[in-house]
Amino acid sequence: MKRNWLLWTPFAVFAFLGGIFLFGLVEPKDEYVRSQLVGKPLPEFVLPAALEGVQGLTHTDFADGKPRMLNIFASWCLPCQAEAPFLEQIKEAGVEIHGIAVKDKPEDVRAFLVEHGNPFVRIGADMDMLMQLKLGSSGVPETYLIDGKGRIIHQHIGDIRAEHVAPLIEKLKAAK
Repeated sequence: MKRNWLLWTPFAVFAFLGGIFLFGLVEPKDEYVRSQLVGKPLPEFVLPAALEGVQGLTHTDFADGKPRMLNIFASWCLPCQAEAPFLEQIKEAGVEIHGIAVKDKPEDVRAFLVEHGNPFVRIGADMDMLMQLKLGSSGVPETYLIDGKGRIIHQHIGDIRAEHVAPLIEKLKAAK
C-alpha cells in the first residue's frame, strides 16, 4: 500500500510540467524592455546631425511647450521601413516628429528618406547607440511621446501600424 503513491509520481510530474507549458501558451512572456523613463524628463543629450542639411537634436528641442514625437529608427531596419507611411500620416496630422538614426551612415539615412519619405524635422545621429541606451530603448523602431516640458509620456515599442496612428495622435493632443 505504501508504494501506490510511487505509481502516481510520473503522472504528477507530467501534469505539473504540462500545466507550466499550458500557462506559457495562455500567458505569453512579455519580451519587451520597457523604459524606466516614462513619466520622467528626457535625459540631457546633444546629437550631431545624421546627414548634411538636417539639424541635429538636443534635449532642449523638446522643452518649448509643444508636445512632439521622438522616433528611433535605422535605414537597415525592415520594421522601420514598414512604419514609414504611418509616420507620414502622423506628420500630416500636424505632429512634429524628431528622429534618432541608430548606427547609420549619412548616405544610408539619405537613401532611406528618399525611398520612404522624411517625416522628421530634425534627425540626430546615434552611432554608438548611447542615446538609445540612455532612453531605455531596446531596439528599433521605437517611439516616444514627449510633452511640452520635455517629459516622456509614452513609449511605443516596435513599428507604428495603422491602428496605432490615431491613439498616438490623441495622446499627444492630450499632452498639451
